[in-house]
Order: sequence, then structure tokens, then C-alpha cells
Amino acid sequence: MAGKKRKDKPAPPPQHRAALDDDDSLISSKLSSKILKEAFNQQKEILQEAEEENPTPFSAVSVDPSVASDSDAEDVDEFDGFSETQSLYDGGEVEIDEEDEKVLAAFMSAKSGPQPTLADIIVQRIKEKEAEVTTERPLPKLDNSIIDLYKGVGKLLSRYTNGKIPKAFKHIPSIELWEDVLYLTEPENWSPNAMYQATKIFSSNLSAKKVQRFYSLVLLPRVREDIRKNKRLHFALYQALKKSLYKPAAFFKGVLLPLCQSGTCSLREAVIIGSIIQKVSIPPLHSSAALMKLAELEYCGTTSYFIKLFLDKKYALPYRVIDTIVEHFMRFLEDTRIMPVIWHQSLLAFVQRYKNELNKEQKDNLHRLTQYQKHHLVTPEIRRELKNSRNRGEKEDDLMSIDILCWFVCDYIISQVVTVFP
Repeated sequence: MAGKKRKDKPAPPPQHRAALDDDDSLISSKLSSKILKEAFNQQKEILQEAEEENPTPFSAVSVDPSVASDSDAEDVDEFDGFSETQSLYDGGEVEIDEEDEKVLAAFMSAKSGPQPTLADIIVQRIKEKEAEVTTERPLPKLDNSIIDLYKGVGKLLSRYTNGKIPKAFKHIPSIELWEDVLYLTEPENWSPNAMYQATKIFSSNLSAKKVQRFYSLVLLPRVREDIRKNKRLHFALYQALKKSLYKPAAFFKGVLLPLCQSGTCSLREAVIIGSIIQKVSIPPLHSSAALMKLAELEYCGTTSYFIKLFLDKKYALPYRVIDTIVEHFMRFLEDTRIMPVIWHQSLLAFVQRYKNELNKEQKDNLHRLTQYQKHHLVTPEIRRELKNSRNRGEKEDDLMSIDILCWFVCDYIISQVVTVFP
């Protein structure tokens, strides 16, 4: 009846809702086939529209991330590109002192190879299965219609500036062989705006473990290449990095740690990527874990820069993390190299923030370290901070009691001196 109110559907039971929200759930082959067929038809229409419109390319102008919208609720289908106002600033452009760059370059690893990409992994996987690979870009064993579909998606993404993202691309996170399918789209050729959209989609729809692989094999190599080529980072790629922090654990395991482990992280890369860590709020537990991992890595000059960034956040750190950081610095006790200024600054930041959480033995060791590793401006400050602090476990009242006792003793001695020498 016309006047009858429509009843709302009852909410699904909790177990069913959990199943719907599961990041790792996969679409059945039958349903996947229907989706891909429908997506293929839609893709044809989108490609035709794109050819007719021929939109102007995105300008790689300087933009400040602080003025950019950081809403995760933004719909990928409503993406209009980045505004002209944003193009007046740049979060991905920094001034680097050449002398500092040379000093830190001395601490880079000479043995490290290039950053592995998704293409490297997939090609290696195909080569393991086939004795000979004849084509220039080997193709995974998938249905020809799927290969054609996602090759078409890749062509569209290579010139994408704004507007709709193909539905076939949005379904990639639900496909079992998602890496192989993603490889077909040639991520290395995506436009910066397409990379931003892809990062939003994958960070929202993949599990932390899977999105970590996307970050390390697709996003990080692209970001590093852009910085190397242009001496700055395209604003859309900078925004993609910010979006990648939607899952902090995946960001640290897929971006920050591989970058430092490579042994080839430049000062420019550290400053640009570090600015995101500075600006974005990160859960303390994730930051503590990242800090501990950084302290355990083989040293690269820019590692000190990232360590200082986390220390400056002033989070309450577990004793285990503090002990690991002390051990990190003590590794340089007998190092004959002249440490860069950033190393001394990171040590100063550490003792300033956590001097009262160090035990007496650790302070003695750090005092000894400053005898061997010195900086004419920073080292005196480090020693002063260590001297004017209480030990781990001591209360402030205990320290005050000691000060008061010392005052009384000094006062008594002075009075005796005055008595002897009237």
C-alpha cells in the first residue's frame, strides 16, 4: 500500500558483520568473474570518455601539506585533483646543505642494491615457474580477458588527473592474486594522482600485512625515484605518504624501516619523509616499536635524523626501548669515524627527554662516550643534562632531600671556615 511505511531491514548479526568487515575476505571465482565482466564494460566507456575529454596534466608545483585536506572520508569517485591554492606551497621541497649531504653520504652502505619493486618480485616469480621468458615484460598466467582489462586500467592510470577510478581497480584488494593483477597495471607508470588514489584504496581495504607489501614494493620505490629525479617530492606523492600512515605498523614496516635498511637513504629523503612523521599524530606504541627497531639497525647517517624525530615527540617510552637506545649510542664508543652533527643532536635530544629514566651505570657509560665522541657545542650540553638529573627509580623528593642535605653540609663547612678565620 502507498501509505504503508517501509520497514527498515534488521541489522545483520555480529558474526555476519565481522565476516563482512574482514580485510582478508576473498570474492568467489564465480562472483569475481561477473564483477570483472561488468568492470570491463565500464572500463571501455571510461576510456572513451577520457580520450574525448583529454584533460590537462597535473602540475608538479610546490604545495604545503598543512593546507591540504586530510579527510579519509573523501570518496575516490569525487576526487577533483589538488587546488591552485595548494600549489602555492610545497611539503615535498626542502633546502639541503651540500656539506651536510656529503658528511652523511660517508655513512651510506656501498654494498646495498636498488630498492626492489613489485615488478621485480613478479618477474622473479614468473621466471622461477618458466625456464625461459621471451617477452620484455613477462605476464602472469591469468585469463586473457583479465590481462587485457587491467592493461587498459594501467593505461588510464598513467594519465589520470582527477575523476573516477575504474571499478576494476577498486576490486583488486579482494582478488586472491592481487599482486599479479596489480603488476599488470604497471604501477611504475602511474601518474602521481593515481598513486595517491591507489594508496587511499589499498590502505583502507587491504590487511596491514598486505598493504605493507604495497608500500614497500610500489609506493616507496616511486617516492624515492621522484625525489632522486626532481630533488623534491610531487605533492600528490607527498599526500600518498600521509595517507599511508592510516596503518602505522604497515607504514613503518613498508616505508621507514626498508628505507633505513637500504643503507642509501639520502638526507633529502630523510627530511621529506621525516616531515610527515613530524606532522602526523602516531600512536605511542607504534612509535616506540619503530624507535627500537631503528636503534637496532646497522647505522646509516640519516638513521639519527629519524631517531631524533621520534625522541622529539616526547612519548613515554618503556625501559626496554630506552635501554636499546643507550646500547645504540654505546656502539660508537670505539668508532674512529667523526660522527655527523645530527648524531650528537640525537644523543642530546635523548638525554634531555629521558635523563631521569637512565640508571647510574648507563649515565656513566654515556659520560665515557662523550670523552671519545665530541662536538664543541653539543657535548657540553649532553654532560650538563646528565649531571643535573636523578637516576631511574629515584623520586624527585629523594633528589631534593639530597640537595637540602648538601646545602646544610656546605653551610656547616662555611660556618666552620668563618670561625677558624675570623
